[in-house]
Amino acid sequence: MYKRGRIAKLVTSTALAAIMAGLPAVQALACTQVTIGNQLTSDGDTYFGRSEDYSNRYGKVFGIEPATDNGKVIQSHENDSKPADSFRYEITGPTFRYTYVRDTPDNWTSQGDPDAKAYSEAGTNEKGVSLSSTLTTNMNDAVAAVDPCVDPGIGEYSIADFVLSQATTAREGVELLGKVIDQQGSQDCNQIVIGDANETWIFMQLSGHQWCAVKCASNLVSINPNMSNLQFDVDLEDQSVCLHSANMAQTAQKANTYVETNGRMNVAASYGKTSVEQGYGQNIRYVQGHKYFGDANLGGYTLVAGKGVKSIDNNQLFFSPTNASIDTFTALRVFACRGEGTDVDANANAGFYAIGSNRNTESHMFQVRDEYATSDPEVATIQWEGLSRSEFTVFVPSYSNLLTNVDTELYPNEANFSVGHVGIQKEGGDAGNIAQNEQTAMADGDQVNLDYVLMDINTLAYNHRDTVATGAHAYLDALQKEIIEEQKTVDSYVVAAQGTEARTALANRAHAVVSRDTFEKTHKLLEEIRAYLRAGDFSQPFAASDLTADGKLAEPLGYADAFTLTIDRQPASATAFQNEGTPALTVSAKSGSSDNLSYKWQKSTDESNWSDCGSSDTYAPQTADLGTTFYRVIVSDDNGNSVISESAKIEVVEKPVKQKTGSMYRLYNPYTSEHFYTANFDEMIMNVGLGWKYEGVGWEAPEHSNTPVYRLYNPYTSDHHYTVSPAERDSLVAAGWNDEGIGWYSDDEQGVPLYRQYNPYARTGAHNYTASGYERDSLVKAGWRDEGVGWYGVAEED
Repeated sequence: MYKRGRIAKLVTSTALAAIMAGLPAVQALACTQVTIGNQLTSDGDTYFGRSEDYSNRYGKVFGIEPATDNGKVIQSHENDSKPADSFRYEITGPTFRYTYVRDTPDNWTSQGDPDAKAYSEAGTNEKGVSLSSTLTTNMNDAVAAVDPCVDPGIGEYSIADFVLSQATTAREGVELLGKVIDQQGSQDCNQIVIGDANETWIFMQLSGHQWCAVKCASNLVSINPNMSNLQFDVDLEDQSVCLHSANMAQTAQKANTYVETNGRMNVAASYGKTSVEQGYGQNIRYVQGHKYFGDANLGGYTLVAGKGVKSIDNNQLFFSPTNASIDTFTALRVFACRGEGTDVDANANAGFYAIGSNRNTESHMFQVRDEYATSDPEVATIQWEGLSRSEFTVFVPSYSNLLTNVDTELYPNEANFSVGHVGIQKEGGDAGNIAQNEQTAMADGDQVNLDYVLMDINTLAYNHRDTVATGAHAYLDALQKEIIEEQKTVDSYVVAAQGTEARTALANRAHAVVSRDTFEKTHKLLEEIRAYLRAGDFSQPFAASDLTADGKLAEPLGYADAFTLTIDRQPASATAFQNEGTPALTVSAKSGSSDNLSYKWQKSTDESNWSDCGSSDTYAPQTADLGTTFYRVIVSDDNGNSVISESAKIEVVEKPVKQKTGSMYRLYNPYTSEHFYTANFDEMIMNVGLGWKYEGVGWEAPEHSNTPVYRLYNPYTSDHHYTVSPAERDSLVAAGWNDEGIGWYSDDEQGVPLYRQYNPYARTGAHNYTASGYERDSLVKAGWRDEGVGWYGVAEED
């Protein structure tokens, strides 16, 4: 990108050319554009996008431009002092909704006018057309002399708004952009990518009024770091693969720069500059990108120590990578590439520029799922948006052609984006500026949004490459991989949703959830980096607390969990008395993708053969027949997702008769795992009616003895406890338990021991009491603590 508008505020137009001529190439032009054909990816998807380079700290706004019914005016502010001299275009008919990534208005207009809609560089419209802009290029001096760029022509400031407001297909976007250049010219030279579910085009603004667009092949990769000399071999007259201005050849001929190769016009050689004129910063990024994906035909290049690549022998727009199974993570991380481990490694050579630099301001990648191109284009495109610098960022996915709102706390719009935390935009290598920006990054500002969190991480990790960068990289990579993996689960729900309205609701929610989760994770990372730097002990490199030794998140992200259909309370097993009412079986379920749930209850006697028996969220089992019946429920949502509950075992038994005095009835609560004991027959019957499972008579207690067993109740956990110790009873009462008096008595003759066990991991049902030595031993083996004999029951008479 070029940012002409911002510079125009500071200098006169006469001085502009002189200033830009004096800037190093890496500062004037430093964006990188990438396309990847679907035959080269592990998922069979097409990828295209761009990273923007301009400034060390620079605010970016991600948002939604609404559709209009009555058209709109697209007004450029590239000439801020005289907007009327810049591009203006009026659309009279309806316009489409689209996502955008914009600059904050203060970077283009003197007054920071939020209506400026400054430079909507990337987005997808509601018709599924995606646009990545702009990659600033140039033309040779001879062409510039005969067809110079014109101020009222369309430039980087307006291209995305112009195309996404109107285009229903990628091809139509190419045609619209070409037509307006024919009519009004180009303000500057750029390369743009326009794609939809069916095809991807690279569009080149060659000169003031000439343009060319080529369709990307499915078996090739393209990497362009602001270069105008990258050659391509297509039939220029085959409109299925190439569209161009009518006078493209004539203009080059007029400039005496026309070149043919193998009988065809060589567009790049005719309009572009030489390899050396591209500049060190451009040439080295070209080599880094080709080595990142692997290019056996890269050819020779001239490497100059401390500067980079001076020239390239085989400069091509498209190439065949040796990596023919590029996954999503690899596609995204190309924008962080620094030539690691090669002869163009910017980490090992301070004078080398890189694709992933400390001047990136945002990166985006569109993933177009070809499997939906024909059958379901509405869900074909995912926009992966990485705010701030590419090296230490996280790309957040969105269904951008469905998206209608964003979390404005994380993504404040142009009018509400506070620029107070930006700091010094361009450090210029000045130690004082770098130190001041680091101080800014060491504490949150007045507005804490996702862009600022990533901006601060990048500032600190880049400045402390030896101690912080590796640990920050490791964590961000793990987070990115988990987002990619969980996105697959979320995608299944969005694709399954029926109708645009339902899908839009899911798309909005998905973006809100993953954005919030990403913010929480990265802000915690940022705080840990700040704490590490404040402590000043660099004997060990920085490591994130949320990263395990095997490179995974210690605390799962949970993005997909918000959309999964789950049962959070299972139907419970119980005992029922024959021909007596029994509590209805219940289930509690939740779906992150739908509010409408349906239920299908089923029953079985063997847990193999099931028959339908109910369709509400509860079901009352039959109790007419003695025996065991199993029940389960299938819960479904209106997106076609289903989940089956656990089986509940209902045992229908004859209603017990009241036993002799002293019989201790034992019951089990399937919800709390508590065993309950009572000598009161009516209390037992009542609790079974409430859903407790009757387990029979546990032991015989004496009618009276000198050793009472005290019964206590915890009102906070709904748990009971039993003890013969007055001291234990009093201690529990002091802790908030209710004293329910004497439950029964212990046998002073110590006939049958009642063993007491404790589960240290349970909140309720922590104690168990049994006369069975086998049950005691089994629980102890399972981790319970043996607490000896609690009391005694009466031994049976011989």
